[in-house]
Amino acid sequence: MPYKFLSLTLDSTLTWKPHIDQLISKLNSACYVIRSLKSFTPLETLRMFYFSSVHSIISYGIIFWGNSSRSNTIFKLQKRVIRIIMNAGIRQTCRELFRELNILPLHSQYILSLLLFVFKHINIFKLNSTIHSIKTRHCSDLHLPSVHLSKVQRGVYYSGIHVFNYLPARIKSLSVDVRKFKTALKWFLLEGSFYTLQEYFDWKLINK
Repeated sequence: MPYKFLSLTLDSTLTWKPHIDQLISKLNSACYVIRSLKSFTPLETLRMFYFSSVHSIISYGIIFWGNSSRSNTIFKLQKRVIRIIMNAGIRQTCRELFRELNILPLHSQYILSLLLFVFKHINIFKLNSTIHSIKTRHCSDLHLPSVHLSKVQRGVYYSGIHVFNYLPARIKSLSVDVRKFKTALKWFLLEGSFYTLQEYFDWKLINK
């Protein structure tokens, strides 16, 4: 599988530039191959190739680098691949194309992977109700520690709490069953096809 040839590498300033550069190179190669196959390959086969050559690369370690400032470069390449597969124009929006192909945009995939990490390691997180006894509408949320460093705020632990707390209550309630939780979460993210974390956060504010 392609992701076996990747390594999660930070540079001297603790950014994900080396890893992103690896992704860019591999995704450019995938774009070329998919464009070459497009004229004589069925859509479902192209979709299968996407998951083997693009999704596997994008999803590898995404909980670490998916919230970095350079992730938008990867998202642009992902949209280029989607447009090639669907024979769409360069100016055509990809949101409906993502839904049609049952593929998550980069930041939606980041949210999915991050929340599955939280679910799997829920024992390392604390509920607000264990911190204080006052019953509020946020008592069932995960406790968000107070931090000021932006690198910490972008980290897996802090981001995982923040994103989990914005989940719709109906999906949170399924967190005792991993299969139901993962299925409901995937369909929610596919329906929203969020292009940014802010779109995801705004969804809850709009749909209160």
